[in-house]
Amino acid sequence: MMEKSRRSFLKVAGIAAIGLGAAPAMNYAASGGSAQPVKAKNEEAATAHRWGMVIDLTKMTEEVSDAIREACHSAHNVPDFHNEVDEEKYPNTRPVNHKQEIKWIWPEKFDYAFPYKEDEFLAEKYHDLPIPVLCNHCKNAPCTQACPTQATSKREDGIVLMDYHRCIGCRFCMAACPFGARSFNYRDPRPFIAETDPAFPTRSKGVVEKCNLCAERLAKGERPHCEEASEGAIVVGDLQDPESDIRQLLAENYTIRRKQSYGTEPSVYYIV
Repeated sequence: MMEKSRRSFLKVAGIAAIGLGAAPAMNYAASGGSAQPVKAKNEEAATAHRWGMVIDLTKMTEEVSDAIREACHSAHNVPDFHNEVDEEKYPNTRPVNHKQEIKWIWPEKFDYAFPYKEDEFLAEKYHDLPIPVLCNHCKNAPCTQACPTQATSKREDGIVLMDYHRCIGCRFCMAACPFGARSFNYRDPRPFIAETDPAFPTRSKGVVEKCNLCAERLAKGERPHCEEASEGAIVVGDLQDPESDIRQLLAENYTIRRKQSYGTEPSVYYIV
């Protein structure tokens, strides 16, 4: 099982490296920052100088929020500890502590998502609105500096990724992340995956995981799962391209970011 998972991981990692230039084909910094998006060896790959996301809360509903989470979690084999365990396949598996939840994208209350923007006269519509939160793929990502093994790193195009085979489970990256966007596998997550998607690797006990902005899909020129499932509430694009859809949204709407005062420069914006 472990060897199969490793082969699956290497296959997906290879696609991402080829498609999005993990070994950069162009030194963007040396170009003065004005040339083209990060080049990819795969001509079909979606490319950007710096990937970002806009989440339109005016289009967010509980149904849309659930669809986004389900699309992301099912495609990336995120375990659900509320699922029943296959006793024949995984005998003697003890009940799980539900506080050990694994999350890539999930809904939160406004006051948790934006603790410094809560006030007593907050519009009623925001009190029960499910705010999707995830890894912010920060420009100044503190998690990458805290990791002692380079298991977490930021690519030239801004996507912060995890290498599950380098992760030693120290959880320094979790302590460094001010957004609570990382989860730790305290136990083997595989028994709690209702239906494993062979297109993406499963993880093992003792590693950290999080949103990867669907790097494996961008490598093939496909859109992130959350964007496809959001009914227009999520747009992913190039923050440094003035002509991109995401920049047009930022120019036309008032947006906020999570814990902006921390200086991490989140790449996820929220239209309110």
